[in-house]
Amino acid sequence: MNTATSQPNIKTGTPPMLIAARIARFLVGVVFIFSGLIKLNDPVGTQIKFEEYFEVFAQDVPFLHEFFMGLVPFTLVMSVLFCAAEIVLGVALLVAYKPKVTTWLLFFLIVFFTFLTFYSAYFNRVTDCGCFGDAIKLKPWTSFGKDVVLTVLILFIIGHRNRIKPRKTGWVVMLTIILTLGLGIYAVSFLPPLDLLPYAIGKNIPAEMKPSEPLRYEYVMEKEGKTQTFEQYPTDPSYKFKEMVLVNENAKPKITDYRVWNDEGDFTQETFQGNKLFIIVKNIKDIDVGSLPAIRALVEGLAGSTVKTYILTSTSDDEIKAFRKEFQLENVPYYKADATVLKTIMRSNPGTWLLSNGIVRGKWHYNSTPDAEEVIEKVK
Repeated sequence: MNTATSQPNIKTGTPPMLIAARIARFLVGVVFIFSGLIKLNDPVGTQIKFEEYFEVFAQDVPFLHEFFMGLVPFTLVMSVLFCAAEIVLGVALLVAYKPKVTTWLLFFLIVFFTFLTFYSAYFNRVTDCGCFGDAIKLKPWTSFGKDVVLTVLILFIIGHRNRIKPRKTGWVVMLTIILTLGLGIYAVSFLPPLDLLPYAIGKNIPAEMKPSEPLRYEYVMEKEGKTQTFEQYPTDPSYKFKEMVLVNENAKPKITDYRVWNDEGDFTQETFQGNKLFIIVKNIKDIDVGSLPAIRALVEGLAGSTVKTYILTSTSDDEIKAFRKEFQLENVPYYKADATVLKTIMRSNPGTWLLSNGIVRGKWHYNSTPDAEEVIEKVK
């Protein structure tokens, strides 16, 4: 009798390191997609960050001053392309599209970001890197730490890149490129689809200027070489003061630098009274003059209504007076505001911003300037 010998089936599971590589791919891909989407929602905000970095580098590296300042005019294009690249590479990593090329491109991108965040943290320059736009604010060293972790994860993925089976997902990547560039162009041509800024529609500006609750501090003191923390400042004079730490950081005012003035004094509180439409003129050099006829028609349409029109600018008196005369806006009073504040309020130049008793009722890019009826309807 023939006897057949059989060997037991040995089932081998997925190697732990391969599982770890897949988890790393997922984490890196999701973070890059999220970061890119948040920034691409507001590419002008990312442009401002690029400008800040280039201006800082121009100061800190004098012999390359002209090079860095020569990049400033291209920062908006760079903003859109970099943000789109984050999203596209994140998607490509998740769908295993050309994994070897994708992982190396991600590595070079994260090295660039890690350098920027290290520079910000170590030299205390450009203290908000804008890694996640205005959605999540990270402190400089936290941003650097996040990039170091991503760098390690990407290097781990590179070490296992030969185990990633390439897939024919080029159509997914191509669709992602089209959609991301479309989102960037839309956000530049109009306003961010998702306004995460403190001057967004619906925000109560006076309330945003106040803490959400009383600020609480802890006092770090030193005595006989030992450090202690107190909720109240100690009365014992033998304690040496080291620092005061804010405990409820999230309670700080969202707006700290909003101020409006003219030669006669401060006008800030008056901006919160009644209905006011502000024409934001950040500077004269870069203004879109083709949009001014529509703005002038809006001003004329609002004459005699409950909505009063003003120009809000950071330019010099001579420049704004010449501007008002050239474009027949001499009847519109003008007030001054900080240039950074105006960049935060409005991502276009010019743009219109509607307040009703301190609450933001409307924001319009110059490509979508409203008519008088639309503005009046907003404040009813």
